[in-house]
Amino acid sequence: MTTEKLASLVFEHTSPSSNLLNEKTNVEKSTVSICEIISEPENKNKTSNPFLDPNTAEYYRELYNTTKYECRSHFDPAFEWTAKEEKKVVRKLNFRVAFAACLMFVALQIDRVNLHQAVTDNFLGDLGLTTNDYNVGNTIFHLCFLFAEIPSQMISKRLGPDVFIPFQICAWSIVAMCQVALKGKAGFYITRGLIGAIEGGFIPDLVLWLSYFFTSKELPIRLSWFWSTLTLTQVCIAIAAFGILRLRGVFGWPGWAHLFLWEGLLTLLIGVASFYMMVPSAVQTRNWMHPKGWFTEREEKIVVNRILRDDPTKGTMHNRQALSLKMLWECLIDYDMWPLYAIGLMAYIGQLTFGSYFTLMTRALGFNTFDTNLLSIPGYFLFICNLLGITWLSEKLNDRAYVSMIPPIYGLILLGVIRFWPGAGIKVWPSYILNTIYFGHPYIHAILVSWVSRNSNSVRTRSICSAMYNMFVQLDSMTAQNIFREDDRPLYKRGLLQLWCITWAVVPLLLMTKFYYIWRNKTKERKWSAMTEEQKADYRRNTTDDGNKRLDFRFAH
Repeated sequence: MTTEKLASLVFEHTSPSSNLLNEKTNVEKSTVSICEIISEPENKNKTSNPFLDPNTAEYYRELYNTTKYECRSHFDPAFEWTAKEEKKVVRKLNFRVAFAACLMFVALQIDRVNLHQAVTDNFLGDLGLTTNDYNVGNTIFHLCFLFAEIPSQMISKRLGPDVFIPFQICAWSIVAMCQVALKGKAGFYITRGLIGAIEGGFIPDLVLWLSYFFTSKELPIRLSWFWSTLTLTQVCIAIAAFGILRLRGVFGWPGWAHLFLWEGLLTLLIGVASFYMMVPSAVQTRNWMHPKGWFTEREEKIVVNRILRDDPTKGTMHNRQALSLKMLWECLIDYDMWPLYAIGLMAYIGQLTFGSYFTLMTRALGFNTFDTNLLSIPGYFLFICNLLGITWLSEKLNDRAYVSMIPPIYGLILLGVIRFWPGAGIKVWPSYILNTIYFGHPYIHAILVSWVSRNSNSVRTRSICSAMYNMFVQLDSMTAQNIFREDDRPLYKRGLLQLWCITWAVVPLLLMTKFYYIWRNKTKERKWSAMTEEQKADYRRNTTDDGNKRLDFRFAH
């Protein structure tokens, strides 16, 4: 069979978008399947190469040159590599990129959540704060975090995540150390706001950087590693707090002041190290800190071409290209992303509420400061297991909406028992066990973040839509910080009933999102199938449709 026939047959069953590979193709049009015409099992990258069509390859080559895509010199539609070579490259990426990102996530988590350990050391009493004041401080944090999301994305896109992220980490760690000097409510509110504002946009910035190196199928698993790392960090913080809080009285400081100082210093060291760990792209790894670079030239080509064949739109902007206000507006009105924002607005309220109050609730059961911090560890361990398990299941089944319904169903059962069982809050160990099992329930944030990234289908929308999604998650967090109120202590019966009702609402929301994307894909498929091959070729080259509005793109669900 000729190369030209192979190209035409493969292109008939693929598209410039990787998402279309997951859709059923009209196999009746050809009696020869793609699997039958690929005779070299090691060169599996051929089966997912949308650039085998010469017209498509030329279109994207011109586009990458126009946008000055930083990796355009390594774009090669005919380039081949073996599965063994790809595995070696992915191992390097896991260490150089994913591990580095996990370490930077540690810096985020330490300064964001060590407040939960501080409150077990009479932090509220020392500053004269009530539960409601504590809620206000956390709300200020999330509000500032929310408003900083898009500005942070626009700055990061202009400077590059490899420049802006290390700066962010160093800046918030300095503010975190300044919490040593807190004396009252005003200082608490100011530092919470500053930390939130500086941290805002960090997660979308890092996800964008990761998307330069990993495919859409690889990204969710790496993101699950990050949130597992965050949870492991919480375990380490709890263990460290057990020792650091015992320094109460040293230098005349309370234990929580030592906690903020030493953990803030650790994050500052990570921030400085991140200038070394981050690079602009796969082809820009050689500098005075990395004189030999990360990869050989062949490995660079593997990284670049595997990414572009997974998603050709990743080369439609270069990594120092600023986002215009017009681009920002187009992202904001992208109605196809709104269902995912709605899920982000509601899906985590219960878990985030328990995350903020778990140590206080455990302390209220009669445990002392040090036992309370140690007793938080089993919940974190359960959280990690459930997070990794549900993310793996989502990729294994290639489903997001149905798999994401597991956590709300899980939560409904546990919240129902915690809220309506007469012994809740009275019988100490059973109450602690129930709270721990709920606190550790499956977390779908990694699934949702990668879902947003997949359904954006362009660098421009991916960066802003990731920030938009995270803004709705911050609104989710702000709601969570105000469910448990001072007049509802110590059992929080009213708050638990509110959480139970909110969790119910997540189930139909996920179902509606699933059916919406199925309907959108069917609508696109009808229009696409009605075109002739000539019309399809003309559309691919000349359409003004962009991102997820393209007729040859299919939404993941």
